[in-house]
Amino acid sequence: MADKIVIPATLRTEFGKGAARQARRSGQIPAVVYGHGEDPIHLLLPNHETTLAVRNPNALITLDIEGKKQLVLPKDIQRDAIYRSVDHLDLLAVRSGEKVVVDAPVEVIGEPASGFEYLLDQPTVAVEAEATHLPESISIDITDRDENALPEHLQLPAGVTLALTDLESPVVTIYEPTAQDLGEDEGAEEAEAADEAPAEESGEGEDA
Repeated sequence: MADKIVIPATLRTEFGKGAARQARRSGQIPAVVYGHGEDPIHLLLPNHETTLAVRNPNALITLDIEGKKQLVLPKDIQRDAIYRSVDHLDLLAVRSGEKVVVDAPVEVIGEPASGFEYLLDQPTVAVEAEATHLPESISIDITDRDENALPEHLQLPAGVTLALTDLESPVVTIYEPTAQDLGEDEGAEEAEAADEAPAEESGEGEDA
């Protein structure tokens, strides 16, 4: 598990688009924490620390809300369409030992059998794990494979289970590339034939 991430947070008292813009101009990110049937908690988080933390979409974050600690996971990250800066966060409150479902990145290991290539069909897979022990990625080994790799071939860490409903679709497609016969340009052939054909004599201008 990654190093513990602690981010200071302050309760948000002003709302609306204007207040949100003002917060972002002052280097803060509006956020809301929800979960466990509790009322949502509206917060302001420091821009730099928070942006670094959510580079990992499954980062377990400890919020220090004016002296009160709360474990959270990012659930929705809203970013600016142009600058890709973080504009707003939805955070899920979790407890130590609680199991949650997250999308974990798939890491492909190895190369397929000689003459075959591969395509990663599922860049992420849904898994269930303890909130404090979320995997950073899930590996799948395609070394010397000549057929598709399915969810059953994923290498799950201890305590992690798949949360997929479709277990038949490949995670990685293994295929043998086919040579593409481009041939010659038919249009070019026709143009060349036309150039080589003798010009027909025209009857225009002749006396009847």
